[in-house]
Amino acid sequence: MSGIVGKIFKVAIVAAVFASLIGCNYNGQSAGNAVTNGSAKRSAWLAYWDLDTGEKDLTRLGKKLDQLSYFGAYFDKDDRIFIPRELSDKKSELNQKQKQYKIYLTFVNDKQNPDGSVVMKDIEVLRRLFSDEAAMEKHIDDIIDLTLQGGYDGIEIDYERIWKDEEIGQSFVAFANKLYSKALKNNLQLRLVLEPGTPFSTAGFSRGPEYVVMFYNLYGLHSAPGPKANKEFIQKTLTRMEALPSEKSVALSTGGCLWGDNGEKRFLTEIEAKTLAATYDVEATRDADSQCLVFEYQDKGVSYQVWYADVKTVNYWIAIAKEQGINNISLWRLGGNVVINKLK
Repeated sequence: MSGIVGKIFKVAIVAAVFASLIGCNYNGQSAGNAVTNGSAKRSAWLAYWDLDTGEKDLTRLGKKLDQLSYFGAYFDKDDRIFIPRELSDKKSELNQKQKQYKIYLTFVNDKQNPDGSVVMKDIEVLRRLFSDEAAMEKHIDDIIDLTLQGGYDGIEIDYERIWKDEEIGQSFVAFANKLYSKALKNNLQLRLVLEPGTPFSTAGFSRGPEYVVMFYNLYGLHSAPGPKANKEFIQKTLTRMEALPSEKSVALSTGGCLWGDNGEKRFLTEIEAKTLAATYDVEATRDADSQCLVFEYQDKGVSYQVWYADVKTVNYWIAIAKEQGINNISLWRLGGNVVINKLK
């Protein structure tokens, strides 16, 4: 085989050997969502567009997992929530195996257009659904019904960009409070995923749900090259989220991002990043502030820079969160990781 192919093959072999050496796991709690600052709880997302590789990571995690979120249900062209068929099929398949963790259904504000394209993080669909009490109550009932019909233990709401519009932000808080009350009546848990820019201290969130704060996208498709998170960003966000009234979880991101000087930007999994480094025979260095791996390469006259996280990076971020008293860690996302079972 060629030198490049040989390097890629070596990366795959090393990943497979590491993966075979370790195991993995997940657990849950009651509908009351009691605050737990002692024992660590681990959660992760399984995305509908990467189910097969995501399942491999899920298997490696084994008993390290307490909660699994199926990501996710979104809106069709008529503002009706639906679960992608492939996600429901995967859940049915995994249900045949021993279940060691609580399962959640994640709802996102992505919107399908009539032509099949999708608007990501659409706040206009939320504006319509929060327009009056009747519309909001119907939306809540639809969420409850889908969750119960699917056999999930809980609901996870991941509505993003909502604080770009103060009215929608405040409507979301009212919606979350109503949803929590109805979820309890149906013996369902509730997790609310919040962006780091959320006004935690002034929004008016109520005690009850588990609050999951995203600790990533410090750099990404919206910016120049850099890490998804670093120490300063994590520490500042941890301090701000102290205002949240009940159980808290830190959401950390695996993988990374690629930037080309031709304007190309795209997300990468850890395996994709390692394969690129092997293909172009470059060695990654570790950034001191974020513990991310960084490398550069050229292809057809274009210069590329890649930043990505491996298990050492994520464990460093976890240690920072623990220093400030947060033990619950949520991982975005399963799929494309090398030694995910070495997470602390």
